[in-house]
Amino acid sequence: MLDAARQRFARDGYAATTVRDIADDAGVNVALISRYFTSKEGLFEACLRAAGDELRRTTGQTPADRVPEAIARHIADLGATGLSSQLALLLRSSGDAGADEIRRGVLVRSSEQLAAARGWRPGEPGSEQILLRAQLALAAGIGVAVLRSSIRLEPLSSATEQDLVGPLRDLVDALLPPR
Repeated sequence: MLDAARQRFARDGYAATTVRDIADDAGVNVALISRYFTSKEGLFEACLRAAGDELRRTTGQTPADRVPEAIARHIADLGATGLSSQLALLLRSSGDAGADEIRRGVLVRSSEQLAAARGWRPGEPGSEQILLRAQLALAAGIGVAVLRSSIRLEPLSSATEQDLVGPLRDLVDALLPPR
């Protein structure tokens, strides 16, 4: 169900997608979607949460000194095979305030997770800079993925993971130095 929903939301957008469309794509009935996700908004949130979970797995299970390398590999992989439906969901404007708030929440949690991996603690004096730098790293990663997959900017789009990991690791390390 989630795969069908991600693909449908990414292709048609939040506003144009109906729960019936997703149910048809997934080969299930609407009642089953309602049972597990309550509403279209709940299903959309579950789809976006999966995108944030991927970043949390990357940073949360990695020793602090290896975070820049792990993030660099994750970024290099993002746009290699085209824009993933999860990334498309994060980028596509929905025109729906509730959906946009869900999207913003996923991006906030992802940047906070990234910042926490480099020592950010909410409310701690001086830590706002770490969060800002994490958001810059997140924006750079999304930008690389878009330029590689949608815009096909060369030589970026045909660069291998090996070509990208070193410069991306340096970028992430410069933005988020060990604390």
